[in-house]
Amino acid sequence: MTFTEIIETEEKYGANNYKPLDVVLEKGKGVWVEDIEGKKYLDCLAAYSAVNQGHCHPHIYDAMVEQAKKITLTSRAFRNDKLPLLYKKLNEMTGYEMFLPMNSGAEAVESAIKAVRKWAYNVKGIEKNKAEIIVANDNFHGRTLSIVSFSSEEQYKDGFGPFTPGFHLVKFGDIEEIKSKINKNTAGIMIEPIQGEAGIIIPPDGYLKQIREICDEHNIAFICDEIQSGLGRSGKLFAYEYDNVRPDMVIIGKALSGGFYPVSAVLSSKEYLGVFNPGDHGSTFGGNPLGAAVAIAALEVLENEKLVENSFNLGEYFVSELRKISNPIIKDIRSRGLWIGLELTENARPYCEKLMELGVLCKDTHHTIIRVAPPLVITKDEIDWALERFRKVLV
Repeated sequence: MTFTEIIETEEKYGANNYKPLDVVLEKGKGVWVEDIEGKKYLDCLAAYSAVNQGHCHPHIYDAMVEQAKKITLTSRAFRNDKLPLLYKKLNEMTGYEMFLPMNSGAEAVESAIKAVRKWAYNVKGIEKNKAEIIVANDNFHGRTLSIVSFSSEEQYKDGFGPFTPGFHLVKFGDIEEIKSKINKNTAGIMIEPIQGEAGIIIPPDGYLKQIREICDEHNIAFICDEIQSGLGRSGKLFAYEYDNVRPDMVIIGKALSGGFYPVSAVLSSKEYLGVFNPGDHGSTFGGNPLGAAVAIAALEVLENEKLVENSFNLGEYFVSELRKISNPIIKDIRSRGLWIGLELTENARPYCEKLMELGVLCKDTHHTIIRVAPPLVITKDEIDWALERFRKVLV
């Protein structure tokens, strides 16, 4: 089909729940993608950080193909030989002692909520069905009904009620407001250590440390959603490391599979994940051998190619060069690692479209913010190539 036919077919048969840039991609390798007409683009979105390892990484591809020849799905009714190896790899990399595998990030968030509530009733002693979780304004934890129930974005909720109770919204970065919401029913505080969908919003220094102290004082579970920020995107393995803290529970996904397959997980301790008994929770595909093999390979790439370090070092360079661009429409530039939010004083989408015409793919968020998040395998030369285009569009 032609470019026009593909778009017309998608719009005819697909639900209208996305408004993508009008580029039709068919190939990808590393930081580069190619459309159906052969034009190449430098990907500065990385599938919302799902392809931190780059498109079609050969090591992950080989692991997927090799496993697909053997067995792909057993369900959790039977054991498989790959899931324990993923658990062991996660333990070695993160130090957490117990894991709950799922598929999508939203599923992992739902699993964390269920774990915290069950812990609250069985361990902390909160009255049944009274547990509350504190979350932040402008959060993005997924699209399920329970998750949008505690979104502050009205569009995410419009037409989907009634909503799941048990959540309190506070201003992101405001520790005093968190303190004001704590009561005897507070079971957890769940935040993104850096808010991605909101536009790479970074909390004040020490914010996470103060949350940790509050949780310790009141016996509250501290949950970090690192689905986007984790696994190297922020220049650390996890963004919470910037405050030198350790959450009770960490949620990961996206780059856990390098973009090959939906894999997510909740990382925690026996105190929290040990509350589950057989039959309490599950997923037919969660923990399947194909996904586990892919995730192991994806983690190996992060380690072997030092992608966390690359994110930190080249992220510093990328943002320093962007900040040299002088234009009154640039309101703010925020960054951690290779995760940059370029906030404008006007609608960002036309600028994303101009960048696309010049061969750079970015995506706007919250109307005025350009997200810049290339795969972590990017080189300085490739960043320089992208910077030339940013200067043409923004100067």
